[in-house]
Amino acid sequence: MNQYPAFLIIAPLLAACLIAAAAWLRRSLCFPIAVLGLGTSFLSSLGVAARVLAEGHFQYRMGGWAPPLGIALEVDYLNAPVLVAVSGAALVSLIATRQIVEREQGPKAPAFYTLMVLAVTGMLGMTATGDAFNLYVLLEISSITGYALTASGDRLAPLASLRYLLLGTIGASFYLLGVGLLYMMTGTLNMADLSGLLPALYGSDAVFAAFLLILCGIWLKAALFPLHAWLPGAYSHASHASACLLAPLMTKVMIYVMLRIMFTVFTPAYVFEQISLEGFVVTLAVVAVVAGSLMALAQRNLRRMAVYIVVAEVGYMVGGAWLGNQTAWTGAILHLLNDVLMTLCLFLAIAALAGRMETTDFKDLEGLFSTMPFSMGALVLGAMSIIGVPPACGFFSKWFLLKGAIEAGRYDFLAALLFSSLINVVLFFRLFEYALYSGDDHHGHGGHKYIEIHEAPLSLVASLWAAAAGILAVGFYSGSIVNNFIKPALM
Repeated sequence: MNQYPAFLIIAPLLAACLIAAAAWLRRSLCFPIAVLGLGTSFLSSLGVAARVLAEGHFQYRMGGWAPPLGIALEVDYLNAPVLVAVSGAALVSLIATRQIVEREQGPKAPAFYTLMVLAVTGMLGMTATGDAFNLYVLLEISSITGYALTASGDRLAPLASLRYLLLGTIGASFYLLGVGLLYMMTGTLNMADLSGLLPALYGSDAVFAAFLLILCGIWLKAALFPLHAWLPGAYSHASHASACLLAPLMTKVMIYVMLRIMFTVFTPAYVFEQISLEGFVVTLAVVAVVAGSLMALAQRNLRRMAVYIVVAEVGYMVGGAWLGNQTAWTGAILHLLNDVLMTLCLFLAIAALAGRMETTDFKDLEGLFSTMPFSMGALVLGAMSIIGVPPACGFFSKWFLLKGAIEAGRYDFLAALLFSSLINVVLFFRLFEYALYSGDDHHGHGGHKYIEIHEAPLSLVASLWAAAAGILAVGFYSGSIVNNFIKPALM
């Protein structure tokens, strides 16, 4: 079906408008409309991916208008799997957190659903657009809705949201300044046209400045250490429903934007031969991986620990993208897809545990393997993937990243990846020790007694296991994903 790219963006956008209207007419329709919008978007992303497999890259013109007057969506081997991952994760997150949203937001739930669906619309648009300025507009849509979603958490959430807004605005301004410079130099904002015009200007200082500004803006939005200051507060104090949507998607979409700018708007020849920043950026990634891992180790709260794991994972992907060889690029792209699933599983599990325990401090999680076995089982699968244990998907992307580091001779990045995996082992087995033993066991009074299972709501547990099953499925089909999408994207 040729209209899949339009449905991909329009369905959630229309759903957001209908949810806002339904809030006044019939509130019970808000959630089904949100599911219908994101469900249509997910099915459309599958249709788009199938078309890419059959035909390769294609352009979709909204309303038949050709760029630069019209809006064009460019779908290829790089963004097709990202669209599937973003729309699928958003749908699972929405279904999983319904009861949390209804309980925490009360009469504001329709507005919350509207923000969630609009945020996803922005992220899907950023992934599919072929225009550098439209990307900025869509980035602002997802960011503004993200600020509002972040503010709807605990008593510190508004402050965290304000910090996110200030730093996010600086990042967006950097990106816009860079795009403005590119427009001054080339007279176009279409990515394909920029790609054709820029090689003649590669020696220009203005083009170099534009590349640096865009890159800094993206890194700030992606929370690359030390530009990550907004992320710990935002994802720690936001409501669990917001964190389950934003944590798996926002930083990953920004990593995708970085790859698109590096490989499509500019070229590997410019990035790795003309300006040669890879030495500095990979060193920055090494610091990000090590610092993120150590900060995670210092936490005594599961949610804070997960937040710093996200910081370390951003370092994985940035480092892989800048190692400068096909193996590392394959690892970076595959890890982007895997990290959507791993982070979704981790934050859904945290939401499930917090819903029952009302805390995620380690000391309060004793005995959870007995009282919440299904949630903890899914968390174990997510943890194994983050550590890099086969056949979970995280193993395969880490394997490509390790091989890429060896090929590039960057043994510091190799050591950082291994160090981070070792830290992750300590992090999760420390958690499992708390969850495996009850307080009585710790004090030597263990004995046979009846323990009542008190699981999270069925929709949350089922969604959590869908994410865990996705981790295994992507692990088993990693070879197919690499051969059918990632290798053609890098040709």
